[in-house]
Amino acid sequence: MTSLSSGMMWRGLIESYRAHLPVSEQTPVISLCEGNTPLVYAPRLAAHFAPDCELYLKFEGANPTGSFKDRGMTMAVSKAAEDGAKVAICASTGNTSAAAAAYCAVAGIRCVVLIPNNNIALGKLAQAMVSGATVLAIEGNFDDGLRIVKDLTANYPIAMLNSLNPYRLEGQKTGAFEVCDFLGFAPDFHFIPVGNAGNITAYWKGYREYHELGKIETLPKMCGFQAAGAAPLVLGHGVDAPETVATAIRIGHPARAEEALRARDESGGLIDSVTDEEILLAQRETAALSGIFGEPACAAPLAGIKKLNAQGYFAQARQELGRKPVVVSVVTGHGLKDPNTAIRISGSPTVVPAKNESVLKAIGF
Repeated sequence: MTSLSSGMMWRGLIESYRAHLPVSEQTPVISLCEGNTPLVYAPRLAAHFAPDCELYLKFEGANPTGSFKDRGMTMAVSKAAEDGAKVAICASTGNTSAAAAAYCAVAGIRCVVLIPNNNIALGKLAQAMVSGATVLAIEGNFDDGLRIVKDLTANYPIAMLNSLNPYRLEGQKTGAFEVCDFLGFAPDFHFIPVGNAGNITAYWKGYREYHELGKIETLPKMCGFQAAGAAPLVLGHGVDAPETVATAIRIGHPARAEEALRARDESGGLIDSVTDEEILLAQRETAALSGIFGEPACAAPLAGIKKLNAQGYFAQARQELGRKPVVVSVVTGHGLKDPNTAIRISGSPTVVPAKNESVLKAIGF
């Protein structure tokens, strides 16, 4: 493995963590130099959200297509290319389609993406289309699209790029490696949004592998958060018509539901939900207090941190540990993925005459 602090040029996940990934010399590495994303210390945000914890944000918006999906896609498309795939397909709420289109473009594989009609953030739609994917807007939701993808890939020579593809999780688990490599240890708590539940599964896999190798001494509690209108793991049953402003987690039947619940239980963590109002407030406050602008789904676990803090969750952890617990929350996608929502909740700019006195008056001087 190439150490993150070694000073060597970063060459992407596969080359950097090759020893931990199911690749060989015969695997054509399809990479955009994804990974190595910042782990940002956020003391002002912690002071506002949870003063009893030490908070870090894993900013996955710094990946090439602006989300964590690039981690899984470099592996999935590399293995598809190794198998000689000519066509690949995915169902997507947006980020998967953007990553799939970009990596397939590098590999020379035709990419087909199924998205919910009129229910995808424009930034993500633009990424998929400009990268040359065949974009099909289905009259249904993500779960309908995934059903079609499963049927087609089971019966035709088409590679699946959704997180049901095990290579996706292999790539995504490297996020946990990076957190530990940056900190030098595992955090006490790992917060993450939960939609199709592949990412929480992957991070837990990564932490466990590092622990088994003796690279970390402890394991974090995995804390997943869903939107209240799309919270099947909290409700204990599927949601046929999920609704939330956080389009990236607007999923009613998570493909990795059992694995996510296992990660929760094995780690001693939790899976809970927050409202759209709490999500949008947390999105604005996170940007204003940390400088990190994530899409709405990323704010679900941050709203969750705020919610749990009010319940005394971190105060109890601090007492048990004898220090502030270290908390990592994953900002899974860049806020520019969904600029319309950000503008809507932030309001319009204040228009003033182009005069010194007008500007000074507007800013209170």
